[in-house]
Amino acid sequence: MASVSTLSRRVGVGLAVLAVLGAMGWVLTRTGPLAPVKVTQVAVAQGTVSPRIMGIGTVEARRGWAVGPTAAGRVLRVLADVGDHVQAGALLAEMDPVDLDARVQALDAARARAVSAQQTAQAQVADATARRVLAQANWQRNQDLARQSFISAGALEGRQQELASAQAALQAAQSGVAGAGQDVARLQAERQALVQQRGTVRLLAPAAAVVTARDVEPGTAVVAGQAVLRLVDPDSLWVKVRFDQGRAAGLAQGQAAQVVLRSQAHTPLAGRVARLELLADAVTEERLAQVTLEAGMPPGASVGEMAEVTVQLPLPPAGLVLPNASVQRQRGQTGVWRLAASGLQWVPVAVVATGLDGRVQVRPADTPADPPAGAGGAGAGDTAPLAEGDRVVVHSQKVLTAGTRVQVVDALVPGAGPAAGGAK
Repeated sequence: MASVSTLSRRVGVGLAVLAVLGAMGWVLTRTGPLAPVKVTQVAVAQGTVSPRIMGIGTVEARRGWAVGPTAAGRVLRVLADVGDHVQAGALLAEMDPVDLDARVQALDAARARAVSAQQTAQAQVADATARRVLAQANWQRNQDLARQSFISAGALEGRQQELASAQAALQAAQSGVAGAGQDVARLQAERQALVQQRGTVRLLAPAAAVVTARDVEPGTAVVAGQAVLRLVDPDSLWVKVRFDQGRAAGLAQGQAAQVVLRSQAHTPLAGRVARLELLADAVTEERLAQVTLEAGMPPGASVGEMAEVTVQLPLPPAGLVLPNASVQRQRGQTGVWRLAASGLQWVPVAVVATGLDGRVQVRPADTPADPPAGAGGAGAGDTAPLAEGDRVVVHSQKVLTAGTRVQVVDALVPGAGPAAGGAK
């Protein structure tokens, strides 16, 4: 009886150990590290994706002005305030002219004196001309008398000297007239320059605009070029948008766009790409573009307001369509994991277009590259290109390799429903 009882206990212990080992093996192969990785799949379909690119932008003014003085001075008065609509030529502010008016009066007096000096020089020219005419007549009469020997040669030389002196006096008077005229012209130019400088103390609106900033108050001293008021043209508002450079291929001027302003989130507005900036942002890796609204900015839009812009890109030819989540990038290569009879296969693909609905259109890669480590049940050179009807992995619990055992499920999370793209 004792031996039978001992044998029974040993059998029970053995069975218990076997049960524990079986349970551990089941846990390892089902839910442990040796368990297959759960994945969802989808069938590759033929079709087209409507490519769109979305970016974030701000409302800006294409035309704006910073109105300020051209010379240092003190602000005398400011007549416009923020929000005022002004017309072209309207007086916005005025600088203190200081001594400009007195300097204009001084130049007026100097010019009047120069005009008087010019008139005096002209009278001297008239007197010198009369003296020259008289000397010319006397010299001619003395020439006739000298030929008849009525006067000596010395007397004729005296008359000739009088004629030369009269000629020199006439030239001097004419030079005086020219100099006086140049003085008048110089003083007139100085006065015009001073009047123009006097006019710059009146800060006028360069065009019909709206005042957006009043930076200086009366009594403040400002330097040349410092802005007193800032204006923008309300009819020149557009949206400066930033697009991801990685998705900006195909973006071109003239493409249709949809703009949603932050203040009017439920009212999409039709727009169009007006300009693509030549310089991109190398730090944020974004492409800059300007988008205008076809119907103009709606009432209430403000400069600096955020906006979401979606641009419709040209439709590509029909091709293979997949969920965006199925496309992966490993070791600098873009591709998908195909579920084949021999196991997982890494198939390189090139993304043609990306839609905002979570789908992408792909084509087989032009040149097959080296697959990720251990990728593909067949070699990279033996892997057939992706084709319609192939089953590819959409989501997986872990990073996949070629040797990974997988289990296809409807959803990775129980109760979450089928995976996007109709995984089965």
